[in-house]
Amino acid sequence: MASCLENEEGFLIDLLLTGGLSSSSAVQVGEFVCNKLGTVSNKFSTHTLAIDNTFLLMSTYLVFSMQIGFAMLCAGSVRAKNTVNIMLTNVLDAAAGGISFYLFGFGFAFGRSNHNNAFIGSNYFSLQSIPDKSNGFDFSFYLFQWSFAIAAAGITSGSIAERTQFVAYLVYSSFLTGFVYPIIAHWVWSEDGWLGAFGPSRLFGVGAIDFAGGGVVHMVGGIAGLWGAFIEGPRIGRFTRDGSPGMDMRGHNSPLVVLGTFLLWFGWFGFNPGSYLKITRAFEGSDFEGNWTAIARTGVTTTLSGCSAALTTLFARRYQTGHWNLPDVCNGLLAGFAAITAGCSVVNPWAAILCGFGAAWVLIICNSIAEECKYDDPLQAAQLHGGCGAWGMLFTGLFADEKLVLDTYGVGRGYGFLMGGGGHLLAAQIVAVGVIFGWVTVTMAPCFWFLNKHDLLRIETEDEVAGMDLTCHGSHAYYPDDYQFSSYAEFAQHQFESSRRVHELKQRSRVPQKLEVYGRPDAFILHHYFVMLSWLDVAKD
Repeated sequence: MASCLENEEGFLIDLLLTGGLSSSSAVQVGEFVCNKLGTVSNKFSTHTLAIDNTFLLMSTYLVFSMQIGFAMLCAGSVRAKNTVNIMLTNVLDAAAGGISFYLFGFGFAFGRSNHNNAFIGSNYFSLQSIPDKSNGFDFSFYLFQWSFAIAAAGITSGSIAERTQFVAYLVYSSFLTGFVYPIIAHWVWSEDGWLGAFGPSRLFGVGAIDFAGGGVVHMVGGIAGLWGAFIEGPRIGRFTRDGSPGMDMRGHNSPLVVLGTFLLWFGWFGFNPGSYLKITRAFEGSDFEGNWTAIARTGVTTTLSGCSAALTTLFARRYQTGHWNLPDVCNGLLAGFAAITAGCSVVNPWAAILCGFGAAWVLIICNSIAEECKYDDPLQAAQLHGGCGAWGMLFTGLFADEKLVLDTYGVGRGYGFLMGGGGHLLAAQIVAVGVIFGWVTVTMAPCFWFLNKHDLLRIETEDEVAGMDLTCHGSHAYYPDDYQFSSYAEFAQHQFESSRRVHELKQRSRVPQKLEVYGRPDAFILHHYFVMLSWLDVAKD
């Protein structure tokens, strides 16, 4: 029978015989009822799969929209002369990552076959055997995981912005999404992995908890960016020869920074809640609560952590600098999101506020250390995603709630040290942080070293000074009618004339002193400053 077990079918037939039906009639009626019940059951199963896949696809679209946020945030955080370059690298991160993750990455991360092992996947390359009913993998699952992989690559691009050759972006992005990231994903998220809490073989008997990628995505991208920026060195003029801060290289467009921040916030509602993968599962012993409850709660913890971090950064930086600093607050908000990502499903809302508070201070401290070490990261990506992602992993080991862990992962997992769960989960989290840092270091550091060794990493000095939009891409992000250069020679002549006029104007004390902080101001700013002066001269005459 389609939906009746043998004993259930026999019970139904006995019931019909008791009602007065003949033996043959009872069998026929029993078969008919069981077949109808089987049809209904199959319909329910099909609808459940459709709902879960629709939920996963909608979450994928939200996560992919974070690429728009990354692009806007990066564009606003760099100088105007490199806007086209950083926007194009964001597009290529997604495109190159899409091919490499399709060919190799998904198989290394989630491939399951007769050769399963705890280190690396061994199936599903180029999506062979997908859909796979036995493991529950459909194309929606691939798309969801691809959107995570390219997020890691996008994080790295921010660390090495404004001075990196275009070919280097293609190489590191393909390598990161096709091999480096998938191995960590396999260890933590695959049922065969040795590090995570999903599979039967779990580290210290409990496994490390990284629900949505605080370590797998944010630490991987941040640490890769750390090594890229370290090997490449700071931007020209960022520090003086004696190591003191040099030119002011703050981003040129605060509205783009805010737009990117809000788009990332919006996308995080797919990133964290969407990591449940299914929405229709009910909790054991409950007909009211299920994944739908946990998904909403995860959205709450994500929001509270980001809000707490933003407010903490606001007042901390006000105390340090005397200003209400917009870019710092935006980065603080994102730091809270990155930190809560690992434990968003297993910590309570009140704990998420503490997580965000700690993340803000981790970011501030990491930025201070970076300044002391003369480390230059235009978007603070390594500090934000690497440092705060690691903080979130450790925070989960301290504050994971027993009931929430049970609802999310099932029995046999650990919970927070400060919640009475002992030290097994915390130990697993510490090991996970160390392992992720070590793996990315031994893979991405040689990658960037090789590129640098063969002069494939950093652009020429002249190109960096002039701006990569003009020298590398032959275009500008902004095209006022009176600000177009057809060649680098024309641009260099304009810069020379601008510098000469700045010197003359400074002798006449007509240039605001604040312009001197920038060393060589943007040609765009100077040009319109000179236009204004010419108007004043005409009016004076």
